[in-house]
Amino acid sequence: MLSFEAFEEKTIKRETLFTGKIIEVALDEVALPMGGTAKRELVFHPGGVGIVAITPAEKMLFVRQFRKPLERVILEIPAGKIDPGEGSHPEVTGARELEEETGYRPQKMTHLASMYLSPGFANEMLHLYLAEGLEKVENPRAMDEDEVLEVYELTLDEALERMKTGEICDAKTIYAIQYWQLALAKGRECHG
Repeated sequence: MLSFEAFEEKTIKRETLFTGKIIEVALDEVALPMGGTAKRELVFHPGGVGIVAITPAEKMLFVRQFRKPLERVILEIPAGKIDPGEGSHPEVTGARELEEETGYRPQKMTHLASMYLSPGFANEMLHLYLAEGLEKVENPRAMDEDEVLEVYELTLDEALERMKTGEICDAKTIYAIQYWQLALAKGRECHG
């Protein structure tokens, strides 16, 4: 097995190209392990949280919204960016986002997985949580000012059909549906 050093690209120079509200974009010049140099375009992101929320009626919560990079409306699990101060407690982000986007509050958040979404150019890590003991909130936290969402509650079969039609097309949501499908196949309950 090759050592880390056999793969490592050492940064020679970094140029910050853009610093925005959510991301930072940089251009690195790197020394390649086999000799020579290359350029690497990088995106730095604080990370996010996705929530697998299944109601006592065995329906998963989804939000339908417009995604500008795709120029289309898609259906996805509730999710959001980790705000400053929440980095070491992504479950706090998850509970906040679930309430803002769906009007439900969880009694418990269980970590399922953490994953890098596009490690070829970005460091964004998504933490996936199972929201348990869902309670409908009478006066939920307000959504972000720039969000327009529609909440859906779908059965597993309905969610799988939405995957087939392409309305559900993002990795976190497909992962969440697959988790739910496997949990049901093993006889585990995912709601609370």
